[in-house]
Amino acid sequence: MKKFDYIEAAKKIFEIESRVVLELSDQLNDSFSNLCEDVLEMNGKLILMGIGKSGHVSQKVAATLSSTGTPSFFIHPTEAAHGDMGMIGKEDIILMFSNSGETQEIISILPALKRVSRKLIAVTGNATSSIAKASDNHIEIKTSEEACTLDLAPTSSTTAAMAFGDALAVTLLQAKGFTKDDFAKSHPAGKLGKALTLLVSDVMHAGVDMPEVSSQALLSEALLEITNKNLGMTLVTESNKVVGIFTDGDLRRCISNKLDINQTIIKDVMTSDFKSIKSGDLAIDAAKIMEENKIFTLVVFTSNDAAGVISMHDLLQSGIV
Repeated sequence: MKKFDYIEAAKKIFEIESRVVLELSDQLNDSFSNLCEDVLEMNGKLILMGIGKSGHVSQKVAATLSSTGTPSFFIHPTEAAHGDMGMIGKEDIILMFSNSGETQEIISILPALKRVSRKLIAVTGNATSSIAKASDNHIEIKTSEEACTLDLAPTSSTTAAMAFGDALAVTLLQAKGFTKDDFAKSHPAGKLGKALTLLVSDVMHAGVDMPEVSSQALLSEALLEITNKNLGMTLVTESNKVVGIFTDGDLRRCISNKLDINQTIIKDVMTSDFKSIKSGDLAIDAAKIMEENKIFTLVVFTSNDAAGVISMHDLLQSGIV
């Protein structure tokens, strides 16, 4: 018996779903623009609804919208019929997901939804469906093929709906000028929160912890400073300005050239072309600079003056990398 080709089967799924998502671009029209304008102008909240797989999609889309500056949450249609309708305000917009457009749990509460909200907007795969016709605005997303070989399980259709939700959220984000700082306000915890809020100044070494030697210091003095401060480098200053750095890599070159540490002036062997960052920048940006340049420390500046040093070890300890 021939062994089933799992990888080939998975590749076929990816091919179908990616094609279906790409087909969405040709389906967008003024109804999408109208949806975006309605949401941007609303004084209330965007309420997401759906049943089954469309319900799961709606919950994810609501979460993405909320995190990107659009007040949103999910209400289950059945729960809405049993009291949760009271969560909907007159200025709220209802956004319903239903591939068939004939979801009975939604159809049964359409009259009530119309009464309690500002507008009903539907995303379905059938423009002539009951939900589509009852809506104030309808966005049609037609799926040419489900990835399920039985054509039973919602696969490509839910992927398309999810992609549509992402497109909506990010389009609104761009339209309203939502920034990293805005995003950070709704993501204060965890690694993501740290990446968006932790500044270089929060983790850098400054003051007496900052390794520093004069440009006229001997190499032996620089090595002692590097050892005492334990950062694998030292700043080299002249007239209170940083003119270079000396690192473990520079030391290896000195050893290779058999230089006398008690006779060599640090200015003659330092690296004058060094990478730096501002103290008010995000710590995650420091990590990117280090990774791109394959280095482990950065000089930190406040205006034009050296304020400290930040290392990859500091970033690891902070939990952002």
